[in-house]
Amino acid sequence: MELIVNLISLIGLPGSGKSTVGRQLARRLQLPFLDSDHVIEQRLGCSIREYFEREGEDHFRDMEEAVIDELTQLPEGVLSTGGGVVLRPNNRLHLRERTQVVYLNSMPDELFRRLRHDKNRPLLQVADPLQRLRDLYVQRAPLYRETAHFSIDTGRPSVSTLVNTIIMQLELANNV
Repeated sequence: MELIVNLISLIGLPGSGKSTVGRQLARRLQLPFLDSDHVIEQRLGCSIREYFEREGEDHFRDMEEAVIDELTQLPEGVLSTGGGVVLRPNNRLHLRERTQVVYLNSMPDELFRRLRHDKNRPLLQVADPLQRLRDLYVQRAPLYRETAHFSIDTGRPSVSTLVNTIIMQLELANNV
């Protein structure tokens, strides 16, 4: 059976596996892989962390919104998004209407284990990153669920298991 999906986007908290899973999903489906954060960094000419510190979150979110609008109009691909992409209503709308959205749902404690040594995540450079992840989860999980067509709990499965699960969900959706 041929899987008919043009553009798939992955959403979730920082560290939920959007880029890693997205790369493998794109490879399996023979689609281009796009990472909105990398596109933003290329345009800015610096890291998101540097831009965040220099210009603030609002300016970053403006740039992110423009990039998401553009990337969700591409004919095909797998799009990995930044963890805060759902904070802007236009992003939620564009993702939901133009792509098949998969929410990689990860619990804050699991994310903390994965990210505790990562210094490249601006929102986690705080005194208590675990509490910050818990706060982000409370704030963003309802927005992720509102935006997503599918939700997949990441837990501890391997990346290939997650990719297989996503492909299975997409195949089921296309049979309806």
